Amino acid sequence: MQTRNKVFDDLSQLMTNAMGVAQGARQEAETAMKSLIDRWLADRDFVTREEFDAVRAMAQKAREENEALKTRIAALEARA
Repeated sequence: MQTRNKVFDDLSQLMTNAMGVAQGARQEAETAMKSLIDRWLADRDFVTREEFDAVRAMAQKAREENEALKTRIAALEARA
């Protein structure tokens, strides 16, 4: 009976170690893939969401200023 428990204990330990190795390999593969994707995106000159939002806000402000200037020009032309 002792031998049988020892075999099961060894098998259990082997499976536990194999799962640990597999999990480590998975994490390493994820890190490598994320790094590869980050480099690929950086090479494509894509803008970040923050940069996009900043430019969009600048464009909106410019549109508002243009509308204000159009209104002011119209008022000045009406007075002249």
